[in-house]
Amino acid sequence: MPTSAPPSNRFERRRAETRRALIHAARQILAETGDTSASIQAIAERADVGFGSFYNHFESKTELFEAAVVDALEEFGQNFDERLAGIDDPAELVAAGFRLSARMADSHPELMQVLRRRGLGHIHSDNGLARRALRDLEAGLTSGRFTPVDPAVALSALGGTLLSLVELRFARPDVDGDEAAVNLAEMVLRMLGVPPDDAHEVARRPLPDLASPATPVRGTTSPAGE
Repeated sequence: MPTSAPPSNRFERRRAETRRALIHAARQILAETGDTSASIQAIAERADVGFGSFYNHFESKTELFEAAVVDALEEFGQNFDERLAGIDDPAELVAAGFRLSARMADSHPELMQVLRRRGLGHIHSDNGLARRALRDLEAGLTSGRFTPVDPAVALSALGGTLLSLVELRFARPDVDGDEAAVNLAEMVLRMLGVPPDDAHEVARRPLPDLASPATPVRGTTSPAGE
């Protein structure tokens, strides 16, 4: 789970741990069923914090579940940052993003289920993967790698295609996820104006080493909470 600068004292650390535990519990619920009707009591019990602690951090369940989605999408983006560091070609970044997403359905199922269930409403958000995808699109447009187009429109196309790929990975586990991701990546690159032969080659470049995927950092909390 994404982390910020460590709190400076014990009280702040306990508050941060409690908040992380609540967000983690909400992420689990979203990944398992997508049902946000669970009671605050049930969420607090899953997080192993006191019921009263909830309102020290969130005004409502809606706010909590929104924070959980943002947290998951930021972790998704951070994972990409780690894996794709050093790649300068915007086309390769787009293609590798699709292919890594297909594999993360196996390596990070909770994270990808949250994306599957709630990602559509965050395609144009200012954080998570959307911010990074827009950055890469704008770099490709500025450099001439991609055909001029409204970046927001291009982001809609990329986001919708990515969510469709994630849905395919969970709904049709019999389909070869890697092959589907490569083919979709090639199609997207051609849509962005990359010449066919170039798009074919870029979509099949070797991926970064995935042997040791980044492990989310989880906080622990005392039953009393803060």
